[in-house]
Amino acid sequence: MHILQPKHLKLAKKEEQELLEKLNISKTQLPKIKSSDPALPENVEIGNIIKIERKEENKINLYFRVVI
Repeated sequence: MHILQPKHLKLAKKEEQELLEKLNISKTQLPKIKSSDPALPENVEIGNIIKIERKEENKINLYFRVVI
C-alpha cells in the first residue's frame, strides 16, 4: 500500500449488519467498487462491504463501498 492511498478495510458480517441498520439501507444502495480494484485487501469477495478511511487535514472521513 502506498502512503497516499487511503486505508481499505473489509468489514466483518456483524459490522456490516450494524452499518446497514444504522443507515437504514440495503447493500444494493451502497456505492460500488469493482473486485479488480488494486486497493482492495486480500480475501475480499463479491458482496463484502469495504470501509475506506481517508485522512483530510485534522479529521478522518469514512466511506463505505460494496464489492461487485
